[in-house]
Amino acid sequence: MTNDAVPPPAQRKSYKIEAVGRALNVLEALAEKPGLGVTALANEMGLTKSIVFRLLQTLEEAGYVHRDAERATFSLGYRVALLGERVGRDGALLHVAPQIMDELRDETGENVNLVIREGNYALALATREGLHAIRMFAQTGRKGPLHAGGGSMLLLAYAEPSILDRVLTSEMPSYTNHTITDPEQLSKILHRIRANGYNVALNDLDDGAFSIAAPIFNASGEVVAALSIAGAAVRLDEQRREVYIEAVKAAADKISAKLTLG
Repeated sequence: MTNDAVPPPAQRKSYKIEAVGRALNVLEALAEKPGLGVTALANEMGLTKSIVFRLLQTLEEAGYVHRDAERATFSLGYRVALLGERVGRDGALLHVAPQIMDELRDETGENVNLVIREGNYALALATREGLHAIRMFAQTGRKGPLHAGGGSMLLLAYAEPSILDRVLTSEMPSYTNHTITDPEQLSKILHRIRANGYNVALNDLDDGAFSIAAPIFNASGEVVAALSIAGAAVRLDEQRREVYIEAVKAAADKISAKLTLG
């Protein structure tokens, strides 16, 4: 065997975590047969009752398992449903958005970002690198604040009242001299974003950068993501600004239409 050859499975080092595997097996068992008790689960999985009990308690505390106190049985918990909903939503976005993101990048030459809200943060679900010599980089998976940035502020503008209240009443850090941290001023801007149906952000998250974002709607009319382009502020003259706004809105509408059609 040469140095570059892949060793046979028996010789490879395993990094498997046994407890994690058992926990996943518990979830799969409850998916197949909801309403099992500790003894039945232990028999089903070939484990001791003490191990199964500890696994169930850990999963229950995290919301992945629900315990019926009267019957002393278990079923899948609410967090499993949340994960399933999340996979369906983000999976649909990642299925329909890439080609449209590529087209928008080619049309504008700027970075293109697909952003979702995750709790009190904005998350870059997908990105496309711009074509210009001076580019503004954003990495897929990057988390950011909701009160600064084109896509982030747009998502905040369309967020439910509880999220708005939480952000506006919490401490909002300043990232540049242009970051808006005054709740009253930010509230007015969020109202304007909803009225316009898009957001233009300048220098508020990164000095020398702009971001233009538009909302993506699902079949129920809810805003599930923001599509944005971002680049160097020196390129954003008045004419290009209007062209970019229309381009981002049109691309976001295309993604929304595809989500609505399923």
